[in-house]
Amino acid sequence: DAIVEDDDITRLVMSNDNFIAVPKRIFDSGVFYPQAEMKVRGLHQLFATDQISLFMGLRNPVSFLQETAKRAEATSLGAYLGLQDPTDLMWSDVIRRIKRAAPDTPLCVWCNEDTPLIWEDLIRRISGIAADSPILGEYDVLSGIISETGLAALQARMDADPTADRATRHNMIADVMEEHALPEQYEDHIDLPELDADTIIEMTENYEDDLEDIAQMEGVELIMPFA
Repeated sequence: DAIVEDDDITRLVMSNDNFIAVPKRIFDSGVFYPQAEMKVRGLHQLFATDQISLFMGLRNPVSFLQETAKRAEATSLGAYLGLQDPTDLMWSDVIRRIKRAAPDTPLCVWCNEDTPLIWEDLIRRISGIAADSPILGEYDVLSGIISETGLAALQARMDADPTADRATRHNMIADVMEEHALPEQYEDHIDLPELDADTIIEMTENYEDDLEDIAQMEGVELIMPFA
């Protein structure tokens, strides 16, 4: 009632990076998002007569820990993680528990690293807009990490090939990112002392393997670019 002014709505989109937990509580009891099941069940109780779809952005655990530990004002990574080891951090664990709590609820996930490429896809999927409906803001994320020259070059390429398919459009974006990226805007700077070079490599490899497992999960859709 506080969000909408009338009852004649077909879709309500709500987004908040603290829906499951605030940063200080992400690893309560040494478990990665232990509140996930409770929060998902709570959403279904609040919207008992509605159809719910869940959307969740994933992120390389290395940069995820860098950001959330800072936001949680953690004194050390060990104190922040509790019983968790950084190399054991798996998004698939969280997703499995969400699906156990709401097995019939569609769950769509994607990698934060891919967001500049698939932002248009996410806008359409989350908002429910048809694939052939025009939208605004499809380059909003990309515009923050490439130069104005690059954005203009991309628009020129898109205008020259307005019927390009999804994979071709993603390749155009990737080419422009490679040529006109602003590294200071998208590169993660990892300065947590516990995350040395070997640990970062291991965590990144585990993340890639984890994504392959997630892609095979029933009732879970992983949005990937170039497909």
